[in-house]
Amino acid sequence: MSAGQREAHRTERTGWLRAAVLGANDGILSTSSLVLGVATAHGTHGNVLIAGFAGLVAGAMSMAAGEYVSVHSQADTEKADLALESEEIKNDNAGEHRELAAIYVARGLDPALAKQVAEQLMAHDALGAHARDELGISETVTPRPIQAALASAASFGVGGAVPLLVAAFVPEPILAYVVAGTSLVFLALLGGLAASAGGAGLLTGALRVTFWGALAMAITSAAGAIFGAVA
Repeated sequence: MSAGQREAHRTERTGWLRAAVLGANDGILSTSSLVLGVATAHGTHGNVLIAGFAGLVAGAMSMAAGEYVSVHSQADTEKADLALESEEIKNDNAGEHRELAAIYVARGLDPALAKQVAEQLMAHDALGAHARDELGISETVTPRPIQAALASAASFGVGGAVPLLVAAFVPEPILAYVVAGTSLVFLALLGGLAASAGGAGLLTGALRVTFWGALAMAITSAAGAIFGAVA
C-alpha cells in the first residue's frame, strides 16, 4: 500500500450493508410467506398476487420508516452526547485531560506517555478525541438515517419482487412449492453473500438464513391451511 493510501475496512460499510441485507432478507421472507399463506388458504391466483403486491409495498414502507426512526434516534443520542461532552471540555478542561489520559493508561500506555498523548490530541481536536476514545463515536460509523431508510426500502422491494414474480408466472397447482423452493434458494444465496461480505463463514450464513426462512414459511403455510379449512 502506498504512503498516505487509506485502507478500506468492513466497518465502513456495515451501516448500509446491514440495512440492505435485512431489507432484502425481509422482502423475500415476508412476501413469500404471505404468498404461501394465501395460497394454502385456497386463495385464487389473483388473490395471491394482490396480497403479495400489497405486502411488498407495505413492507418496503414499514422498513424505511422503521430504519429511519431507529437510525435517527441513534444520531440524536450521539448528538446529545457530543453536546454534553463539549460542555464538559469547556467547563472542566483539566478534568477532561485527566479522563482521556486515564483511558489511554487503561489501554496499556504508561501514565507519562498517556498524559502527553491526551494533551496533544486535545490540542488538535479535543471533542474529536473524546468522541472517539471516550464515547466510541467514529466518523466511519456515523448514523445516516436517510441512506439507511432508502437502502431498506429498495432492498425490501427487490427481495420481495422475487417470490412475487415467481408466483405470477407459475401455475396455481404448484405455486406454493415453487415459491417456497426458489425463495429458500435466494435466501441461502443472500445469507452466504452477506456473511462473506462481513468476513464471516459463507456456509454458516447461508444455513442460518435458510433454516429460519424455512421455519417462517412453514408456520405461515400451516396457518393459511388451517384458516382456509375453517373459513
